[in-house]
Amino acid sequence: MYRLCVRDHFMIAHSFKGEIFGPAQRTHGATYVVDVIFQRPELDEDGLVIDIGLASETLKEVLSHLNYRNLDGEEAFAGKNTSTEFMASVIFSRLADAIGKGAMGKTAQGITRMEVKLHESHIAWASYEGDL
Repeated sequence: MYRLCVRDHFMIAHSFKGEIFGPAQRTHGATYVVDVIFQRPELDEDGLVIDIGLASETLKEVLSHLNYRNLDGEEAFAGKNTSTEFMASVIFSRLADAIGKGAMGKTAQGITRMEVKLHESHIAWASYEGDL
């Protein structure tokens, strides 16, 4: 399986509901480093997994709708705990949608699997991975 990763980051504010979250029930900020790993069993006719430029631009576009937002005020997340794990799945879905709509070019149509990894800090990360 061939893999290619692009990286970006975004900053948000949010809070969590539930005693398990302790002080994180109060509004707090997070800066996530985002790695997106695109996978395919064979390289395309140009020897690529995906066009790295289009993948980077599309990731930046997806993250722009989250960056500098208080997720508690976003209608799309009403009633949800926007945990790192949850946000990885949101970004995965939005990128999968973009691939389906052709935003990452013809080469991206060969992507069979993708992983979105959000690094909360230098010691903790969560990810969502799935087939396309």
